[in-house]
Amino acid sequence: MNKPIALFLFFLWATPFFAQVSGSEALSLPVVGIHYGGAFSGADLAERYGYFNRVGLTAGYKFKSNWSVGLESDFWFSDNVKLTGLFDHLVDGAGNITNDLGLPGSVLVYPRGVHANAYVGRLFPLNQTNRNSGILVQLSGGYMLHRLRIETNDNVVPQIELDYKKGYDRLTTGINTQQFIGYSFLNNRGSASFYAGLYFQQGFTYNRRTINFDEPDEPVSTARRLDLQTGFRVGWYIPFYSAEPREYYYN
Repeated sequence: MNKPIALFLFFLWATPFFAQVSGSEALSLPVVGIHYGGAFSGADLAERYGYFNRVGLTAGYKFKSNWSVGLESDFWFSDNVKLTGLFDHLVDGAGNITNDLGLPGSVLVYPRGVHANAYVGRLFPLNQTNRNSGILVQLSGGYMLHRLRIETNDNVVPQIELDYKKGYDRLTTGINTQQFIGYSFLNNRGSASFYAGLYFQQGFTYNRRTINFDEPDEPVSTARRLDLQTGFRVGWYIPFYSAEPREYYYN
């Protein structure tokens, strides 16, 4: 089974053990969750990569005022690379990249990325029945990194092994800001607690390599980049509701 799907099923199964509360009052409670999303690249990021899948974790605290704070992180993965000609200078007359045995080698590249942010959010309830659910707005900011993962599988291609990969991976880091708007549902009694919505992310990043081996005569830009992503997110919550007090009577 696909690992992200398996994790979602686990958290969906686990939620009933934590998400039990009665009443319509807004509550203070810690919340953790897992989410999946997709993102379309824009601005400078779109020159390198296309669509990303994103999986991540959230851990925070929701106050009785329906404000919330916390941390969230996403891992990005894709096979949509727009860069071309990365290894053209390594290709022989037969159109192959030769491994250490003198045989045609296999070289694969995958976009990878990660961000880790702190967030502040506000929930706007839509009715009095459940004041812990409604429109959720979040603002966040933190650290961002993206690069190319280069794999040679069972081959050894000396020209792109170990530190030589750094000449091709386009390592880029910097700060990012992100905005999210969607619907958040913390179930008063049932098992399904979730949220879903749209997000917009802006990365203010810089190239961290000093040379690209596929473009040795072109200086690597030191200008600030604008790496944009626009996408959706669907997540499952595990809210840790306080246990309701029990009353005992003695004769």
